[in-house]
Amino acid sequence: MTTAWLSQCKPDFIYLEAGRGVESMVYSDETASWILRSTEVKLTPVSGNQEVTIESPNEEIKSVMLRWEKPWGGPVQVLGDHWERGYGDLEWRGLVPERRLPWYFLVHTGGVTHGIGVKTRPGAICYWQADPRGFTLTLDVRNGTLGVQLGNRILAAATIVFREGKQGETPFEAASVFCRSLCDDPLLPDEPVYGSNNWYYAYGNSSHEEILNDSRIVAELSPKEGPRPCMVIDDGWQPIRLNGNSCNGGPWDRGNQLFPDMKRLAAEMKEIGVKPGIWYRPLLTSERVNPGLKRRKNDGDGSTVVDPSAPEALEMIAEDVQRLADWGYQLIKHDFSTFDIFGKWGFEMNESLFAYREPFRDRSKTTAEIIVNFYQYIREAAGDSIIIGCNTIGHLAAGLVHIQRTGDDTSGHEWERTRKMGINTLGFRMPQHRAFFLADADCVGATDKIPWGLNRQWLELLAKSGTPLFVSADPSILTDDMKSDIKAAFEWASAYIPSGEPLDWIETTCPEKWKLAGEVMTFNWNELSELRNGAEAAKLGDVSSGIQAKLIL
Repeated sequence: MTTAWLSQCKPDFIYLEAGRGVESMVYSDETASWILRSTEVKLTPVSGNQEVTIESPNEEIKSVMLRWEKPWGGPVQVLGDHWERGYGDLEWRGLVPERRLPWYFLVHTGGVTHGIGVKTRPGAICYWQADPRGFTLTLDVRNGTLGVQLGNRILAAATIVFREGKQGETPFEAASVFCRSLCDDPLLPDEPVYGSNNWYYAYGNSSHEEILNDSRIVAELSPKEGPRPCMVIDDGWQPIRLNGNSCNGGPWDRGNQLFPDMKRLAAEMKEIGVKPGIWYRPLLTSERVNPGLKRRKNDGDGSTVVDPSAPEALEMIAEDVQRLADWGYQLIKHDFSTFDIFGKWGFEMNESLFAYREPFRDRSKTTAEIIVNFYQYIREAAGDSIIIGCNTIGHLAAGLVHIQRTGDDTSGHEWERTRKMGINTLGFRMPQHRAFFLADADCVGATDKIPWGLNRQWLELLAKSGTPLFVSADPSILTDDMKSDIKAAFEWASAYIPSGEPLDWIETTCPEKWKLAGEVMTFNWNELSELRNGAEAAKLGDVSSGIQAKLIL
């Protein structure tokens, strides 16, 4: 099968899910649309794509399903995206009919790679399913778990994009070109982003003075010329630490006793020579809030998840973000919003998106529209500050965040977690890099719990991949050799480098063979091999040569 026909071909069937369950819609030649009672679905060709709009003035609709009946004509391998971050589970697979493929998917068959998806920031939560007889697009237009009340407005649900693969291009080249076609307005920083984040050695236990010490180390190891490094203060600075736990919510108007003056801290960080960065969780607060702002109580600790559809909540969020920017933080990382909205992590969302039934206060908008509007408020309030989205939905955040955390957390405690989460998302989300945003595969957690030989490889891969590089290094364990490696990596990361390419990503979920800055490199991610190599090196008295600092561009 080729996909050339798809740009103009209407679906074979369209189904509507509303109050009466799932029903088939009927195509009308007169209106060139699918109709069922007062609901109308229209596909309009625009620049080789198909714009899907939905009208339903009298019904609360939940989803629209578009079905194309076209067999693939041979063996296929399929790569899908994820709901939000990757969880070490992105991979090329055969056809799995029940597998939901959020946002887009790639099909490798007959030596070429086709792309099928929707443009970024659609008005629906979109996912595909592919089977031997064809494929289905589901447009989830619910408001939470209830049907949306569109009234008299027309919903721009999605713009469908089909790209036919070309002979001679690699699957990675096809994926990269396809992703660029899905986003018309990526938001990219003016210069490379690199530096440090204190989470993976501090895990929320830090202070004003410790951040300044981290800043001095980062400044010392960074190039004297070119873009300045970032020093990101992660969780632990906020005044409320419920039961001593991390990742609590607001208020965000001050620091705690270990962070007595957040504005002064930012100024002192700038004097040292770093760009101040800060983490926060916008939708969770321990403050007493107006009932109209509440979405639900957080499980266990009594804090409140605010409703991002409520105008007052959005104004509160905008005030918090603007305050962080006014304090002098040049990078703002907002986190946990997908979990706070859905009550689930991305890997739990395949069977059902939501963990609870509470609707949003504004029933006239879809969940996707509410999320996009929420991201837009943060973007506008941040002014000139760089935005990192973490636990945000990349397909809805594209154009509204400069950097997207594309995978679940790496680790300063377990190499296996870094291997699984970090390397997988770097390889399989790399086509989105510079197409949607800068793709951040997360930090190098440099502690005494992970062999430096493994972290050095991860550091080198990140530095030479052209993506943002953040090192989370425990100052107490940094040796001269480690500092030399980090300094070399920062030199790479501070320059513009072509995007790295995983060369064996069809064969493995953890690519070892990479094309980086024009050079083919092979890594060994096996922890037992590193332990064996380390023992042999110690026996022979070998000393690692570290990361080559010369730029190969």
